[in-house]
Amino acid sequence: MNMYSLFIVDDEESIRRTLEIALEGRYRLADFPDAESAVAAARIDPPDLVLLDLGLPGMSGIEAIPVFRAIAPEILIVVITAYEDVKSVVSAMKGGAYDYVVKPLDIDTLEMSIGNALESIRLKKEVQALQERYLRENLPCFVGESNTIRDVMEFVGLLARSPDTPVLILGETGTGKELIASAIHYRSPNFRGPLISVNCAAIPRELIESELFGYEKGAFSGASAAGKKGMVEQAEGGTLFLDEIGDLSPEAQAKLLRFLEEGEYYRVGGTRKLTVRARVVSATNKNLQELIAKKLFREDLYYRLAVARVELPALTERRDDIIPIALHFLLEFNRKFGRSFNGISREAREALRRYPWKGNVRELRNFVERGVLVGKGTELTREDLGLKERNISTEPPSTVEEILHTMLPPEGVDLGLAHESVDRHFFREALRVACGNETQAAQLLRINYSTFRYRRRKLGL
Repeated sequence: MNMYSLFIVDDEESIRRTLEIALEGRYRLADFPDAESAVAAARIDPPDLVLLDLGLPGMSGIEAIPVFRAIAPEILIVVITAYEDVKSVVSAMKGGAYDYVVKPLDIDTLEMSIGNALESIRLKKEVQALQERYLRENLPCFVGESNTIRDVMEFVGLLARSPDTPVLILGETGTGKELIASAIHYRSPNFRGPLISVNCAAIPRELIESELFGYEKGAFSGASAAGKKGMVEQAEGGTLFLDEIGDLSPEAQAKLLRFLEEGEYYRVGGTRKLTVRARVVSATNKNLQELIAKKLFREDLYYRLAVARVELPALTERRDDIIPIALHFLLEFNRKFGRSFNGISREAREALRRYPWKGNVRELRNFVERGVLVGKGTELTREDLGLKERNISTEPPSTVEEILHTMLPPEGVDLGLAHESVDRHFFREALRVACGNETQAAQLLRINYSTFRYRRRKLGL
């Protein structure tokens, strides 16, 4: 079992010896006659706790506190001071000291203070371990080896430290905006709270306000007799992720702005003011500045949402990541479908690198899923992935007939499969060609939007 490490910093040798005798065997101890030598040792191996005399020669205890904290913010400091020196104690506590004890030292009081401080450390370490477990179990993998994506993820790590700073994620469809929202949530102090995701484009404009903020009973025709909690309320203590924020109605924009500014809102049909503590992360593939110019998006809301901005590059802007991402998906679909592909052929890798990837990572995922499902060898080939020579480094097909041709089931797939399986294939292909746009996918399949949404839900896509 690892023992906590303690520094004893006091210019009186008798006090250092007394404390060493009292604490010996329970902690890893090191003693120092001045702050300078203690600080130097802390830079090499930071302690868990420092017992720090305020009246030191050279650098005073008050001056040493911020230095220790700069070395490692998690270091806890218990200051030792003369009984009458109240002003110094106040300064020390304001500077970040955890507690104080007065001279002449009472060992029982000191041990109680140390015990409380170390219990605080233990709880922090438990929370950190729990957060790391959450990260392992809940956070989808954001794969990337390029400098571009490493810079993005480093910035995301910095943003995640705040529990409430609004973040706006910008990027084309399929670049991984929802994964970034998950990374921000699970790396933040709110990681134990819920992550509530809302696709603003998927909810009818007349319902978005009640879905976000909830409603009271009898608020409108068809409302539940018991009323309903909105997604904002469900996000209490966690993160509210608003995807496709550019599709939010003007009425909902106004209400969201009030919530962001004051943390307050009303349910639809309600008169009682509600408050929620939740971080808002939003995302869009639209140009919000253009929407602002057209009076379709509130400028004041934009600045509240975009306190911090993350811009995700398109897959074609980070081609070094294409093969690592494809291999990641290969492993994922090997497990899912019980296959055992051990790689991607050289020709297929070259084709993957040259493909235009209009649908970004999402489109790449669909290609690899298809390959693992229908491939027959030990490696995925260009044919398995559906990357024929005619669709490499060319513009995507433009006519409905051309698009439908690309959506035909691959060679070797039995067209006598169950109707639902065939449907699933065509729906997936339509969504791939339309880069996830449901309206365009419905048009490709020559069905209306409502029917498309209904069938997609039934197919579990």
